[in-house]
Amino acid sequence: MKLRPLQDKVLVKRTDEEQTTPGGIVLPGSAAEKPSQGEVVAVGPGKRDENGVIAPIGVEVGDLVIFGQYGGNEVKIDGEEYLILSESDIYGVFS
Repeated sequence: MKLRPLQDKVLVKRTDEEQTTPGGIVLPGSAAEKPSQGEVVAVGPGKRDENGVIAPIGVEVGDLVIFGQYGGNEVKIDGEEYLILSESDIYGVFS
């Protein structure tokens, strides 16, 4: 199943971060925080302004982004977990 986000929404798949502390301690799954970075999987067309003109979104499919840990809504599609974020929930794009 494909999902096409609407307006300024972005579909992101979280990327796995290191599960080991700098001291070498391995964190069990329940103790590890959810990663706050991921890869953009789909992008909406953009948000309309007062004049009806669509403002394009500043990220593209394939971009690696960083976002707030508790931002967006989690969805499950075909057994995979994704996150739907507004463009304003994304803090930056890794280059």
